[in-house]
Amino acid sequence: MYDLVFLHAPSVYDFRERATLWGPISDLVPSTPVFDMYPIGFATLMAHAQQAGFRVRIANLAARMVRSRRFQPEKFVQAIETRAFGIDLHWLPHAHGALEVARLAKTYHPHTPIIFGGYSATYFHEELIRYPFVDYVLRGDSTEHPLEQLLQHIVAGTTPVDVPNLTWKDRQGTIHVNPLTYIPEDLDHLILDYHPLVKSVVRDRDLLNYAPFSHWLEYPIMASLTVKGCTQNCTICGGSAFAGRHLSGRQRPAYRSPEKLAEDVRRMGRLSRAPVFILGDLRQPGADYARRFFRAVQGFDGAVIVEFFYPVERAYIEELAAALPNFLVEFSPESHELAVRRASGKGYTNQGIEETIAACLDAGARRFDLFFMIGLAQQTPASALETVDYCRGLLARFDDGRLIPFTSPLAPFLDPGSRAYEQAAEVGYIRHAETLEDHRRLLLQPTWKHILSYETRWMDRDTIADVTYEAGFRLNRLKREAGLISVEKAEETEARIAEARALMGEIDRLMARLEPPALERALLALKPRIDAANTSTVCDKAELDVDVGRMPFKVFNLARVGLGLEN
Repeated sequence: MYDLVFLHAPSVYDFRERATLWGPISDLVPSTPVFDMYPIGFATLMAHAQQAGFRVRIANLAARMVRSRRFQPEKFVQAIETRAFGIDLHWLPHAHGALEVARLAKTYHPHTPIIFGGYSATYFHEELIRYPFVDYVLRGDSTEHPLEQLLQHIVAGTTPVDVPNLTWKDRQGTIHVNPLTYIPEDLDHLILDYHPLVKSVVRDRDLLNYAPFSHWLEYPIMASLTVKGCTQNCTICGGSAFAGRHLSGRQRPAYRSPEKLAEDVRRMGRLSRAPVFILGDLRQPGADYARRFFRAVQGFDGAVIVEFFYPVERAYIEELAAALPNFLVEFSPESHELAVRRASGKGYTNQGIEETIAACLDAGARRFDLFFMIGLAQQTPASALETVDYCRGLLARFDDGRLIPFTSPLAPFLDPGSRAYEQAAEVGYIRHAETLEDHRRLLLQPTWKHILSYETRWMDRDTIADVTYEAGFRLNRLKREAGLISVEKAEETEARIAEARALMGEIDRLMARLEPPALERALLALKPRIDAANTSTVCDKAELDVDVGRMPFKVFNLARVGLGLEN
C-alpha cells in the first residue's frame, strides 16, 4: 500500500486509438507529441514526501503507453493500492489526458482522493475542482510542504482546513479555497536529488514507470533547478515575472543557493554520462551568485547545458568556461527581427546575439543551440521566413559545426497567466480558448493547426501552419548545405515535411465534406501515414541530443545507490 502515487498522463489519453496530425509541436523538446515527460516537481515532491515518512511512487503512464502498445493503463491503475493519487496538470496540453486519468482512477478507486497540481491546475483551480473526480488542487509553484500536510490529513481522515494553497471539496461537495500563503523565498528546502528516485526504482523493481520521458533510458539527461519565478517578462511565457505574480503570488524569484546547486550538479554527474541541464539563467540573482556557483562547481568535467535569457559579456563566459569546461548553450531570441523580439519582451539587438555566439564559441562551448519561433506578435510570414536567411549568415560566419539553429511553432496553446493570454488583444493575439474545458476539446481536433488556441493579427492558423512547414523545409536544406546534418537525414526530414503538408491538405478536405462519424473513419484510415509523420517533422529530434558515448548510465554507481551504499 502506497500513501501517494503520482500519475503522469499523455496529452490525449486515447492517443493510440486516434489519428491526430500533431506536426512539429514537440520537435524541440525531449518528449513525444503526447508530451510524455513529467515535470521536475514529481521528483522534488516525491523526495520530500518520502523524507516525511510517506511511501510514494511515480507511474509515467504516458511513457509506458508510448513505449509499448501492450501496456494497458486501465489494468495498471486498477491494480494500484494507494491512499491518494497525484496528477500533474502543469502544462495545458495535458488538459485531456490528465482529466481522463483522474476519471479512470476514480472509477476503479471511488473512495481514493485525487490531487491535482501544476501551473495550469493553479490557473484553472476553480473550474478543475468542479469535476466530480477531482478532490483537491494544490496551487502555486511550490507545494512540497502543503502536500505533506494534506497527506497527513488524508491518512488521519481529518479535514484540511489548515493546508495552505489548497482548493478542496468537503464530503458534502462544498468547495473551499484556502489562502495562497505558502510562497517560499528560496529553494534550499527542496531535495533536488535523483538518489531517492533511483532507490524507489530498485524498491519497486520498476524502471520504466520512473523514466521522466519515453526515451530517457537511451538518453538520461538530468535537470537541476536554479529558480522558481523569473526576472524577465517574456510575452508568451507562463513562467514570467508577470505570470508569477498573478498565478503563484510570487513577487520575486526564489533561488537555490549556488553551493547547493553545485552539489546537485555533482550528484547528477555521478549517475549519468548524459548532460545536466541547469534550468534558469545563472545571472538572474546577480554576478555574485554566478561566481559563487562557479567556485563551488570548479573541477566538474561533465557535460552541462546552460541557458541565457539575454546576451552575455565575454568576461562572464570566460569564467563559466573555466568552471565548466564541457558547457553547451541554449539561447532563444525567438526572432531575428528587433520589432518582433521587442513585442516578445526581449529588447536586445542582433549584435548582442552575435557577440554572445562568438564569445561562447571562442571560450570553447561544445555547441550553441539557437531557437527561433513562429506565431509571435508583430511577426509576418515574410519575417518568419527571413529568419532562415539570418541563420544562413550566422552559419557562414560561425562555420565549425557548433552553432545549430532551430525553428518551431508556438504551439499548441498560449500559456495561461502569460501576457499573451491575459492581454491577448493588446498584444495582438486572438484567443480561441477561454476555459480548461475549451482546451480539453481543442486537443481532440484532427491536426495541430486546428488544435492551436490562438491566431495573431499577422497570421491566422492556416498561415502559421504553412509558414512553419516552409521555414522548417528551408532551414533543413540550409543545415544540409552547412554540413550540420547528413544528406540522408536531410532527405528524410524533407520527405516528412512534404508528407505532413500533404496530409494537412487531405485532412482539411475531409473536414470540409464529412460529418464526425464518417470523418473519424476516414482519419483512422490515414493513421499509419499520420503516425509516421508525427515525430521529427521539421527537424530530426536527435539533433537536440548531445553525444555522450555508448554507455548512457554509470551502471556501477546506479547499483550502489539502489543498494544504499552511496548517499
